Amino acid sequence: MVRKRRTELPTAASGESSGSAQEATGGSASGGGRGSQPPVAATGGNGSGGGRGSQPPLAAPQQGATGMGFQGGRGWGPQSQQGGRGGGYSGGRGPPQRGGMTSQPQQFTVPTEYHGRSRGVAPPQQPPAAAAAYEPGSRSRGRGGGGRGGEQPVSHGGPPSKPSSSDLHQATQESYAAGGTPHHVPSEASSSRPAAESLAQQLQKVSIQQEGSPSQAIQPVAPSSKSMRFPLRPGKGVTGRKCIVKANHFFAELPDKDLHQYDVSIHPEVTSRGVNRAVMEQLVKLYRESHLGKRLPAYDGRKSLYTAGPLPFLSKEFKIILADEDDGTGAPRRDRDFKVVIKLAARADLHHLGMFLQGRQADAPQEALQVLDIVLRELPTTRYCPVGRSFYSPTLGRRQPLGEGLESWRGFYQSIRPTQMGLSLNIDMSSTAFIEPLPVIDFVTQLLTRDVSTRPLSDADRVKIKKALRGVKVEVTHRGNMRRKYRISGLTSQATRELTFPVDDRGTMKSVVEYFYETYGFVIQHSQWPCLQVGNQQRPNYLPMEVCKIVEGQRYSKRLNERQITALLKVTCQRPHERELDIMQTVHHNAYHEDPYAKEFGIKISEKLASVEARILPAPWLKYHDTGREKDCLPQVGQWNMMNKKMVNGGTVNNWICINFSRGVQENIARTFCHELAQMCHISGMAFNPEPVLPVNTARPDQVERVLKTRFHDAMTRLQPHGKELDLLIVILPDNNGSLYGDLKRICETDLGLVSQCCLHKHVYKMSKQYLANVALKINVKVGGRNTVLVDAISRRIPLVSDVPTIIFGADVTHPHPGEDSSPSIAAVVASQDWPEITKYAGLVCAQAHRQELIQDLFKTWQDPVRGTVAGGMIKELLISFRRATGQKPQRIIFYRDGVSEGQFYQVLLYELDAIRKACASLEPNYQPPVTFVVVQKRHHTRLFANNHHDRNAVDKSGNILPGTVVDSKICHPTEFDFYLCSHAGIQGTSRPAHYHVLWDENKFTADGLQSLTNNLCYTYARCTRSVSIVPPAYYAHLAAFRARFYMEPETSDSGSMTSGAAAGRGMGVGVGAGAGAGAGSGGRSTRVSAANAAVRPLPALKENVKRVMFYC
Repeated sequence: MVRKRRTELPTAASGESSGSAQEATGGSASGGGRGSQPPVAATGGNGSGGGRGSQPPLAAPQQGATGMGFQGGRGWGPQSQQGGRGGGYSGGRGPPQRGGMTSQPQQFTVPTEYHGRSRGVAPPQQPPAAAAAYEPGSRSRGRGGGGRGGEQPVSHGGPPSKPSSSDLHQATQESYAAGGTPHHVPSEASSSRPAAESLAQQLQKVSIQQEGSPSQAIQPVAPSSKSMRFPLRPGKGVTGRKCIVKANHFFAELPDKDLHQYDVSIHPEVTSRGVNRAVMEQLVKLYRESHLGKRLPAYDGRKSLYTAGPLPFLSKEFKIILADEDDGTGAPRRDRDFKVVIKLAARADLHHLGMFLQGRQADAPQEALQVLDIVLRELPTTRYCPVGRSFYSPTLGRRQPLGEGLESWRGFYQSIRPTQMGLSLNIDMSSTAFIEPLPVIDFVTQLLTRDVSTRPLSDADRVKIKKALRGVKVEVTHRGNMRRKYRISGLTSQATRELTFPVDDRGTMKSVVEYFYETYGFVIQHSQWPCLQVGNQQRPNYLPMEVCKIVEGQRYSKRLNERQITALLKVTCQRPHERELDIMQTVHHNAYHEDPYAKEFGIKISEKLASVEARILPAPWLKYHDTGREKDCLPQVGQWNMMNKKMVNGGTVNNWICINFSRGVQENIARTFCHELAQMCHISGMAFNPEPVLPVNTARPDQVERVLKTRFHDAMTRLQPHGKELDLLIVILPDNNGSLYGDLKRICETDLGLVSQCCLHKHVYKMSKQYLANVALKINVKVGGRNTVLVDAISRRIPLVSDVPTIIFGADVTHPHPGEDSSPSIAAVVASQDWPEITKYAGLVCAQAHRQELIQDLFKTWQDPVRGTVAGGMIKELLISFRRATGQKPQRIIFYRDGVSEGQFYQVLLYELDAIRKACASLEPNYQPPVTFVVVQKRHHTRLFANNHHDRNAVDKSGNILPGTVVDSKICHPTEFDFYLCSHAGIQGTSRPAHYHVLWDENKFTADGLQSLTNNLCYTYARCTRSVSIVPPAYYAHLAAFRARFYMEPETSDSGSMTSGAAAGRGMGVGVGAGAGAGAGSGGRSTRVSAANAAVRPLPALKENVKRVMFYC
């Protein structure tokens, strides 16, 4: 081991570029999961840290940010209004429409402030209107969000009631029209006033008034968990055929014990939980009988210790000695001394947990749940390798190689949850990637997939090795039994043979090779390789690779490549009955009845899967065009096909071109393929010109930009004199096309304003009818058509959707892969653009701060040099576009929000519901349509199994429960409005039901109403003839966010110098979803950037014509 005195600065590491993803065309339509990148641990669990984002700063409020959208007749209006439907807005803006179809271009132009959207910044916000934004008097409970604030009177009535419309309008007028702080409107129920006021105060605290520099980040005050209550369950659903399913939940008996919490401080402080645990283990071993009153405590590895009953002291100090490992030299071991202070902190109250489980208390006592979780984790933590809420071990199943030095370990997930049946332990099977415990030389050989001794390492090799090994723990093998461990911080820039270091204060230099030979008698073989740099950057130590071996049990948390993902999915993919057996075996193997910690705390776990009542909702009838042989269709077991059917609204493709980037596809094959595809589109009901504008062109992938622009220009030269546009680009791609797919989508959608359909080489050769039919479905929605609609939608029979114009939103935020530290997160929002059909969705995307979960651009205001304060944002733009498309303003909003973990429910609702309110109020002061806000979760570990796997009437072909299976009892929340819905037929593996949790409901949905609507919508997904696993608006938002990753400037490698804040090149377009005039018309406007988002480079803007169609399909 060599220590060098001078510091070598490591080269800056920026994130990796996000690899390519193909369009999921063809038969692989997958009703199951979401076709996109699976998570590294193929379990979908929230893992540790409570989900997908951190607590973000909320933006500062801004005074007077009121409905600026209306001045001078700008505002809402549609381009044309049919037959007097939904006339103008109240307040005398323009004359009312009478009959006929009148167009008033001046009145109906979109506000120009709407063009300059999204510079990727969190805008200053105005304080929310209390009475308008939130229901007064509703009982409340928050998840996450910090301290519990002052107790408010709790009403024990039924579900919270919506404020009367006068309350709503009065509040919105005062708070939005006047700007400044909101006034509190007296509510009719006097008991509800304190709650409403408390909420207003909370919200004001959250948005902290700040008139200084708006670019300063505002840290949110932890909102009180007592100021808001999620809706109560409006009764259970009754629609559908009843059946029994089994769930991987095991009933846990609530212990009758007096739980105590103690604070633990260990000096000197160590960051490693492992060392902390070793210290406490030693302490319990030495002092349990004598000083701890014979109690067996549970420890969280950090600062808290829990006991079942009091310890015989309030505070006590212990001295603990940990012996260091034997270094094999015969020298005495080094001992480490620790001082441990244990001090009583609180009593954890199980009485309140019991009340909560019975539905007699609003707040879930998180502390009590946490204690029980820690107790049940204590034993597996000592036996296995803990990762988040899961435990892995090579003994829990065969290790499987994943390639490039990684292997998969099997394990199980375990979490205690409050449910209607009481406490339940949720157990599921899981697998994730670990680094193989290989000698570093072997690991590098596998990583580079070649014999490394043949040629020297290239710069790219070095970057790859450095990325893979940074942070990895190794042990040295050249010192006998002394296996000292080190963490790798980097690689040396020089080869081992060139490295020297000073051995004394006089500056005498010695080479690393000499040192190892003289000190350890070790001859370094691979002296042409760099050394590993270990320890900190100030005093780096050098270790030759060949004396290091990777320590076992290190999870690989960075991004997996396609091959590794495929291998991991193969391991995790289990048929339902196999998975159920494995879960049962795990519970049996964990033997909770013998667990000394569970015994000590009196926790009893059932060994039987929970039997749960479920219902199978009927599939909806689908409408197709009347000219087809089959005019409507009833899906069977979640699927159907296009035979004898024509799209309900076929789109038109008059002018198209094809570019072939695959060398293996000859021009005649490409021509034939295009002809067959055109034919299929025609048969399916589209008007599709069989001849392209220009002949098929073969091109090289490295010239994608030049070729696309040249061909587009050539086509437009022919079309423009006749006033025509290019409708579609068909592209043939090689099967492995690297960044080509992403580059192509970026150029087409943000530069040329052209929708494109990519087809892979392998599909072009097969040319199967099923594939062509699927591609036709995608092309149709990209050019503005509709594939099918719900029969109930056109006959106006959908409760709470068909009666008044209703807009359905879907929203999602995707975060960069682990290991990409600087990439922004991307938010996407889609909204339905047709009513009553609700099948067409327009989408907007924007970049925001790294791992920020709250969608920053839902509503925003900014200062315009000419017009003053201007309001805009994604919600406003989508409301305006709905009005244009339908001629009506939405009277009801349903908002499906994907990807929020339970710990963030409260925060996301507070911020995003407020943004929806403000967006509505900015269009017209009294405009507040009722909102239903539903979180959609796929990353949970509840699995449902058929009660009898051999009953043909209870399972689909894959052995999974039938599509339409809904559960809203027993394993669901004790009091709140949530349900599990398995809306899709399984393909392989075990289906994961989606979990829907209603966080706000002013539309007063019944359980049947929302469950049936959600299930029926799952049959309207445009890309395949199957029902899908999550509601389509949420699915589309996910696709749009995933697509927008390709619009970002590609990150350079470790050796580069690009930063995410650089304003170079094309990155300076305003956020996608900005109007066409954004770049040109608003060049001079000042953008106020909050610190959280200061470094986020905005995405290039989507072209207007692309934005209006389902380009992301």
